Amino acid sequence: MEIVTKVAEGLINYEGIHEKMTNLKRKCDHLKDREEDVKAELEYAEGLSLKKRRKVVENWLTNVASIKNEVEVMEQQVRESSWLSSHLLQEPKIARLTEEVRELIHQGQFPDGLTLDVHGNQQIELITTRLIGQKFQQHKDEIWEGLRSNNVSKIGIWGMGGVGKTTLLTHVHDELLAHQDFSVVWVTVSQNFSIQKLQNDIAKTRGLNLKNDDDEMKRAAELAQHLKNMNNFVFILDDVWQPFPLHKVGIPAGGNGCKLILTSRSLEVCRRMDCEKKVLVTPLSKNEDWELFTEILGHGRALSPEIEPIAKSLTEKCCGLPLAIITMAGSMKGVEDIAEWRDALEKLKEPVAERNDDMGTEVFQVLKHSYDQLKDPKVQQCFLYCSLFPEDYEIDRETLIEHFIDEGFVDGLRNRRAELDRGHTVLNKLENVCLLEAFIIKDEGKKYVKMHDLVRSMAIQIGRAEFQFLAEAGEQLREIPGEEMWEEDLKKVSLMKNLLSHIPSSISPKCSRLTTLMLNGNRDLKAIPDCFFSRMPQLRVLDLSHTGIINLPTSISELVNLIALWLEGCEALKYVPSLETLKALRRLNLRKTGITEVPHGLDMLLNLRYLNLEQTLIKMIPDGILSKLSCLQYLAIDAELRLRGEEIVELSKFEAFKGNLYDMSSFNTYVRWREENGGASNYALLLEMTELTATDFLNDVCTDNERYVYLSGCEISESNGRDERDVYLSGCEISKGKCGEDSFVLPKDVQYLAMRNCNDTASLCDIPSLHNATKLSKCTIHGCQGMEHVVCSCCSVPLIQYLDSLFLFEVKELRALIGAEICCASASSNLLQPDMFSSLRKFSIWICPKIKRLFMRDLLPNLKNLVELRVGFCENMVEIIGEASDEDEDDENQEAVSTTSSIIYSLPKLSYLSLYNLPKLKRFCTTKIVFDFLREIKISRCPTLSFNGDRVQNDGIYRVVNSRIGERIG
Repeated sequence: MEIVTKVAEGLINYEGIHEKMTNLKRKCDHLKDREEDVKAELEYAEGLSLKKRRKVVENWLTNVASIKNEVEVMEQQVRESSWLSSHLLQEPKIARLTEEVRELIHQGQFPDGLTLDVHGNQQIELITTRLIGQKFQQHKDEIWEGLRSNNVSKIGIWGMGGVGKTTLLTHVHDELLAHQDFSVVWVTVSQNFSIQKLQNDIAKTRGLNLKNDDDEMKRAAELAQHLKNMNNFVFILDDVWQPFPLHKVGIPAGGNGCKLILTSRSLEVCRRMDCEKKVLVTPLSKNEDWELFTEILGHGRALSPEIEPIAKSLTEKCCGLPLAIITMAGSMKGVEDIAEWRDALEKLKEPVAERNDDMGTEVFQVLKHSYDQLKDPKVQQCFLYCSLFPEDYEIDRETLIEHFIDEGFVDGLRNRRAELDRGHTVLNKLENVCLLEAFIIKDEGKKYVKMHDLVRSMAIQIGRAEFQFLAEAGEQLREIPGEEMWEEDLKKVSLMKNLLSHIPSSISPKCSRLTTLMLNGNRDLKAIPDCFFSRMPQLRVLDLSHTGIINLPTSISELVNLIALWLEGCEALKYVPSLETLKALRRLNLRKTGITEVPHGLDMLLNLRYLNLEQTLIKMIPDGILSKLSCLQYLAIDAELRLRGEEIVELSKFEAFKGNLYDMSSFNTYVRWREENGGASNYALLLEMTELTATDFLNDVCTDNERYVYLSGCEISESNGRDERDVYLSGCEISKGKCGEDSFVLPKDVQYLAMRNCNDTASLCDIPSLHNATKLSKCTIHGCQGMEHVVCSCCSVPLIQYLDSLFLFEVKELRALIGAEICCASASSNLLQPDMFSSLRKFSIWICPKIKRLFMRDLLPNLKNLVELRVGFCENMVEIIGEASDEDEDDENQEAVSTTSSIIYSLPKLSYLSLYNLPKLKRFCTTKIVFDFLREIKISRCPTLSFNGDRVQNDGIYRVVNSRIGERIG
């Protein structure tokens, strides 16, 4: 019986030993995971050449390696030992090992971090790589300029992840040490920022032991006292992710010659840290990226003719990002097999995160950090949405924000303007953290954004993995993806800008969760089978813009959850099926379509907010339809259509209007209504009161290429911009001589005024409501045959001070820019308003045959902001700048003035000057003019012209040197 009892106890203990061994192995696996994380983090930090591992971390890794061996031996012993002896020999060892593993797991948290700065308290040069490219040298020069300036105490270096900010700063650091006039402190801030941690890191670089361990304020005071005793020191904060008050840390900036340099991916951080100088580090140019690639590649000889074009393609795929170039070139060192080079190029076509190489880990993680730091889920969604556009695609900023509204990223605000403002704020944020690139196409004046290719690749991967995106935009697809690609859980699909011409009737994707489908830009796509949308019940946004579609499938009417239908640019589309079932529809964009009638059921769309009928063939809008669209905020109609102001003012939520009003009474009704309602809306108002059609008015200035050059921007803008406030008038009586109920009322906040054939005005001073237009910055005058002067010398209309651009075209009675009123004895300088045309930057005058002198000489001091000046087809123009009188004067006397006058005149900002077809033009001015920025002047058909005393012999483009005509360059 005793033997049986002992056997039973042995069995129990044997089972317990295995359970304890299993527990030990589980804890050891946890320890191994932590070991791998620590090693990976150390490898990355040490790879920056700015960090070294702490001794305690080194010891910990040694202990982990030792304990892993012991656990493996213990496991082997348990497996091989007999059950009768195991509980006597192994149980204490297992218990000890379990406790040791538990302790190492606890120690592996490392609350003080894994690394130290390599330079510590010593002034040690950092390991640097050679700076490649002219831009890097320019950036370095900018930083040194800020370091030497007494007006700059803080310098912010910003740019996208991997662009070379830290590399640039290491060079500046080493040059500072070489000067021996500076003490330098370098601290890497990174993402896990806290005031206390940063204070500790700074203290360690200076060998300080802060006494007040828990009191941040006292620690800051102690730190500041120490740093203030160091004259001429430069504080470098690398990788700052969020702004913080310097005084709370204890960093004195601006005193005792102290300078602060910080790097960040965010312009906002630089701004909120009050950096007086901000340096944007941008990707390398095409030649510079190849130079860096070949240097890192390190070939002793040139690449073979077969491999070199592949290597250049690899380099281009890195899009000028130094981190990507260095990583890619490093991975191809010593590779001679062309198959490997071709394979590397093929891999780059995959999303960066899906590759099991250095590009797919290091580069992806660096870029993804910027995305993670956005924090706000809606801002992140806006960023990911941009990946649905093709590679290198220039995304119109205004259109993109409209899509954000459709997607619900910026909706739900109190009105349309607030939504647009929120959209611009989001895009500004994405630009400021370098996830989007902002630029303006100068000829259009429109703003665009674009995604860096590697950033887009990262965004595609996140969108696919986390939000079920399918982005195949701009991939030259000739056939629509097969149904196997249309997974049921897809939410957003973009096939825009491909070469699709046909969708087979056999394809009916089952995508029950799909909300967004973008087929826009497939210009050869003429038809969509009726069954294609039948299994997309949740579709909310459908974009078919700029396709060749002739008819919409009737199944469109079954998309009852549809919120936005984009059909802009579908010029072959003549008919839209009934919309009466689309009760949820908020946006209907039919701009530039071939439809001839308002779609049936439009009056049933009670949730419609946005309706665009511009440049369609619709001849009329039936009475009563618009008044039923109670939620309408934005309306744009074709210039051939006319609306009564009474129809618009019935819409309580109406904000923005672009189109033609029926008559002066309708125009005034609308203007008064919007001003009574706070003037929050945007508009592009057209009022034409002659037989000349509105289309003629808009297109006439664009039919002749030369006219377009001189009148660029005079047609109704295509932008749906939030700040659009334009008025276009044709054949209207608008002067102060017109009295009564229908007297012209101009909106007080008008920004652009275009007038054609408004012949009752002798000058702009005759328009009473113009005296209240304090926002007017651009004005075009076309025809207006009663106008002899643009303004009067005593004129007080706000435009004389605030006008930015002035275009005069075919004003055939115009005799002078500024004329004298009856009350004035003359137009002498003492009667000129001191700020007259002081904001003018662009001025064009075209086909004005009676004007002889454009500017009176006494006006020159006011033209300090003039940048562009174009004069053409003014057949009696004698000089651009002359005396005040309009009468003919003796040329010899005029020439004498130029030699006797001691006054020096200048046009300090003029950079572009064009003089075209001016047969009588003798000189630019009666005195010599100083041009600080004018480098080129375009002269054509001005046979008698002299410029600052230099006779111009031939037509062409001339270089201007020291304010004098130089060589002909074109």
